[in-house]
Amino acid sequence: MYVCSCFGITDKQVKEHAAAGACTPRQIASVTKAGTDCGSCVRTIQGLLGRGACPRRELLEKGRTAADALAADTATSEKELAGAA
Repeated sequence: MYVCSCFGITDKQVKEHAAAGACTPRQIASVTKAGTDCGSCVRTIQGLLGRGACPRRELLEKGRTAADALAADTATSEKELAGAA
């Protein structure tokens, strides 16, 4: 099912990014752009993310900041995209 019609992002993609550590709609937006155009999908994304445990919190407890973790995830995503091209 499409969550973001503006950018063609599916619920499966949101769930994959959530499993990889994206805990907020803003973090989902940073890797998919979902929620950055008309914004109508933000509540749906919030619902998909739920209120479960956030893997980033585990990183914070180990001394890494959320910004460090997000930067690492973004770099990995960019490498994956570059490899697919």
